[in-house]
Amino acid sequence: MFGIVEAITPVIGWAAGVAASGFVQAIDHWIAFGLLGAVGFRMLYAAMSRKAQTEERVGNSAYMLLATAVGTSLDAMAVGVSLAFLNVNILVIALAIGIATFLMSSGGMLIGRLIGERFGRAAEVVAGFALIILGSSILIEHLTA
Repeated sequence: MFGIVEAITPVIGWAAGVAASGFVQAIDHWIAFGLLGAVGFRMLYAAMSRKAQTEERVGNSAYMLLATAVGTSLDAMAVGVSLAFLNVNILVIALAIGIATFLMSSGGMLIGRLIGERFGRAAEVVAGFALIILGSSILIEHLTA
């Protein structure tokens, strides 16, 4: 899912081009902050909650994965907007981004499976804080630049 979303968002940004460049760049950091923060806090809540059931987590995992993929890919959309000003083949670039993201996120998921089985809720707490920090750093970087 990360590879697909990461490959699609630069194409969307590229298609938006000059008309949407100011709009996308003006709010992408807020959207990323909101999505990553929400997913991070949801992970923290699930890890801390004694009532969290495995079935609930499995049912929500696809939505959580999609929200995280979109949240981490919004900057790629802004990059796509900037690529509209260059003479590049957006399909080749999007495919390369998608393949690289797929390989790296798949490796991370496999490593996470090992860590998750051994460290359980602690790994989920760390991952939740990591997403919150990532969203906050995206917001801070854009607000201070």
